[in-house]
Amino acid sequence: MILPIVAYGDPVLRKVATDIKADHSNLKELLENMWETMYGAKGVGLAAPQIGLPIRIFLVDTSPFSDDEDLSSEEQEALRDFKKVFINAQIQEEVGEEWAFNEGCLSIPDVREDVKRKETITITYLDDNFKEHTETYGGLLARVIQHEYDHIEGVLFTDKLSPLKKRMLKGRLTNISKGKINVDYRMRFPNLQKRR
Repeated sequence: MILPIVAYGDPVLRKVATDIKADHSNLKELLENMWETMYGAKGVGLAAPQIGLPIRIFLVDTSPFSDDEDLSSEEQEALRDFKKVFINAQIQEEVGEEWAFNEGCLSIPDVREDVKRKETITITYLDDNFKEHTETYGGLLARVIQHEYDHIEGVLFTDKLSPLKKRMLKGRLTNISKGKINVDYRMRFPNLQKRR
């Protein structure tokens, strides 16, 4: 089932999410709904807070980036085959040079800005079978994971922008929170209290 994506301004996007247990109710159904919601909105990642749940789950499928001709064939292949669920994730380390990449977010439609992030991360997480993994990722994989991880920490990509950029975006962000935007996927706007 496609769920409405929570828009900028909703308090759930600012909460540090809580861990879940293996017996979390309807977890399989929740994950299926999250995948369907993400694909329906043409996203490459989705975190539980974006559907109104302050729990530490996010999922990533970077295959849409695999067609980027600026990437090496190895990078394209890594992105094409990367589809994962991250539960109770904790980033252990972020290292390397910061690099800028134009990011967007399903909760903040039609806003894209260059965001600087470290190039390599090490993350510990549970998969959808509650098996623990500690893995290191770089490049675009690291970036998508960092973006989704921020959601479970109550952070949005707009928080990483300069004060000037934030001021320039203020009106657009206010309009998003009020539902004054056209999107082709279901959203829930905090200042409307109705679903569209």
